[in-house]
Amino acid sequence: MTAARPTLVLVYQRSALPWIFEGAARAGIDLVLVPRPDEDVPADRLPPAVVELLPLDPEGDPEGALAALRKRHEERPFQGIVTLFDPLVPFVAEAAERLGLPGIGRDTALGAQDKRVMRERLTAAGLNVPRFARIDGPDPEPGLAAADALTFPVVVKPAHGFSSLGVTRADSPAALRTTVTEVRAVCAAKLGVRDAALVVEEYLDGPEFAVESLAYQGRVRVLSIGYKGEPEGPYFEESVYRAPAALPADVRDAVVREVTAAHAALGITDGPTHTELRLRGGTRPYLLEMGARIGGSGVSAYVASHVSGVDLAAEALRLAVGGAPSDPAAEGLAEPVGAAANYIVPCGGHGRISAVHGLAEVAADPRVDHLIQMLFPGDVVRPYPDFTGYPAFVISRHDSTPEAEAFHAELERAVRIEYATEYTAESAHAAGHDEAEEARA
Repeated sequence: MTAARPTLVLVYQRSALPWIFEGAARAGIDLVLVPRPDEDVPADRLPPAVVELLPLDPEGDPEGALAALRKRHEERPFQGIVTLFDPLVPFVAEAAERLGLPGIGRDTALGAQDKRVMRERLTAAGLNVPRFARIDGPDPEPGLAAADALTFPVVVKPAHGFSSLGVTRADSPAALRTTVTEVRAVCAAKLGVRDAALVVEEYLDGPEFAVESLAYQGRVRVLSIGYKGEPEGPYFEESVYRAPAALPADVRDAVVREVTAAHAALGITDGPTHTELRLRGGTRPYLLEMGARIGGSGVSAYVASHVSGVDLAAEALRLAVGGAPSDPAAEGLAEPVGAAANYIVPCGGHGRISAVHGLAEVAADPRVDHLIQMLFPGDVVRPYPDFTGYPAFVISRHDSTPEAEAFHAELERAVRIEYATEYTAESAHAAGHDEAEEARA
């Protein structure tokens, strides 16, 4: 008799981003998809491995969503629940706890999602993090007074933010006060959060990197270390991701040690993580954040798998339903077997998009495995520190990282966004670019 396939609830994964769905199919796992509220997923055209749609509102009505999950679990049990959407990591951890399913636990999820708690725990563990101050509650003055003692410039980040939303550099105490007001306004408009909690941290020089890892029973396997550029601000629009990064052996080893220690400090013993860090002075790793999830809405799974040969999507989903990875004893840095890259098409301005040049030619390039376009003619791109979204991902594989770098140089010349008008509130309204449209990216 054939054993039943395990079932996993997948919360808020976009159906156009294929890697997690394909990973579930390879792992032999059925998915119950909780779709994003702004996305219509046709029941007759479900992504791979999806056997059911379960509409819930975990952001607007978390208790109602938890009750619906319990009812579904009692009627037809599922073996796990997972998300790649960072703001819902705590919700998923709570659901797993209430239902007795595998998960990282609510306290660990808090430390991996709230940047204030994360920095406090990493600092207490003696790890390298930028000096910081927290701004809580409607009155920002106590936090601003603490931030004045930092070395400027500083970077302001929403404590519960994601992607580049609201992340802004301030070069002086006076500029910091203006920046805090601006970032809180963005959080109110985009997240529906008034007086949003913020982190103010010292700006770090040096290149930025992303690290994809998989933990199992406290052992951490680092699958890839990828270069993410050297953004200087005032805003921090992402542009490139190339792995494996070319690093001296001693620097690479220091990154692995710091990332492994961060797992212990935050209590992440099982599951995937996506870590972002900077090499201060080009040599010393400083942790910016660690997410208890696969990064980049699944892009990180693609990158890690082509760099390490380890199927991160399938392995992470096996853990989420209570299974084990294919190599349970593996830890440390995986030996690279290839190179992969993501070119994030820059907005290059703001206003109403009239044309996106070059993508059709790029899609035909044999080096490109996926071209995911998220902004189109007619969409309105708002100026930073607002974050409208990424125009497109160009996801490719290569024989080496230098080849990926050369390809990205080609893309910088080939792809360009043209704007018909500058951004105004009136143009945004005319284009119908409401919150649901913005969230597509």
